[in-house]
Amino acid sequence: MIALRNTLLRRAGTRGVSAPGRLHELDALRGFALCGIMVVNTWQHTCDRLEHPARNTVDWVVDSLFQAKFFPIFSFLFGMSLVLFLRSAGDRSEHPRLVLLRRLAVLACLGAAHRIVNPDEVLLPYAGFGAMVLLPASFLPDLVVLVAGIGATVWGVGHGGGGALVGGLFLLGMAAMEFPLSERLLAPAFLLSSVLAAGLVYLWIASSTGSALFFRGAYTASGLACSAAYGTGLLLLLRTRLRAALMRALTPLGRMALTNYLLSTVAILGTLPLLVADPTRLSVAVLSVAVLAAQVAFSRWWLARYRYGPMEWLWRCLTWLERVPNRRAPAPA
Repeated sequence: MIALRNTLLRRAGTRGVSAPGRLHELDALRGFALCGIMVVNTWQHTCDRLEHPARNTVDWVVDSLFQAKFFPIFSFLFGMSLVLFLRSAGDRSEHPRLVLLRRLAVLACLGAAHRIVNPDEVLLPYAGFGAMVLLPASFLPDLVVLVAGIGATVWGVGHGGGGALVGGLFLLGMAAMEFPLSERLLAPAFLLSSVLAAGLVYLWIASSTGSALFFRGAYTASGLACSAAYGTGLLLLLRTRLRAALMRALTPLGRMALTNYLLSTVAILGTLPLLVADPTRLSVAVLSVAVLAAQVAFSRWWLARYRYGPMEWLWRCLTWLERVPNRRAPAPA
């Protein structure tokens, strides 16, 4: 997140200026979070259809290393994206917050429709929290937003997650856009969060027979620590020779996150009988990898021809109440 903030500052030039263009590392992080969410959603849908599932190695891996470890990244990025959108909308409209409210309303409608087939979907609650938390917070001083984000996140951890945690992460994402930190802290943050994550995961497993409140708190805290380790680890990898390959795969996935998230539901529900019939749950991993690989290929193909993904384009058109040009001009011969 530190490096992402510095990248924004270099591109935006000065604080408070709308960022010109897409922040590709933000897209890569979003695509990375989408990968983990795909695994978790596939696993949850499968286990929910089983009356008495016998836990196996796949269950343990997903529960320990994936479950509740990726939605914090997505929530944090949601708060960051709000600031970017407000800056962009401020260049086009005299009332950017009204445009933002319409954008959240469209997202809520998409989420309500999605909830018909996927009751556990996140678009509707994200839109609601965005309107109730992020929109009012956009009127507050940056320091107040930061303090409120820290307080809500700590409260959410202490009470086993819930709306306070999501709202706190939204606010921290907003605050991260306004308080630059040195990129030199990226490696220490990764090391610290990795050690903390390992300890908290162990504590969560060890406390499974103890106090329910302590168990939920350790579970939520381990999820936050793991998400911090995963996020900072990815940012470190983006500063190595793996950057080009990672960006080619994750950036298109993240740019079409809404489209790919909805398509994932179709893939999961369509293959659910096969997933439920597999007692090993290895099909969860197989399906997740196959769907994500297909989505990367599809996203790269689509974005070579269009500026926005199908659902992203629809969302943008409904937000601005106009038909937004989408097809890219053909490359010169």
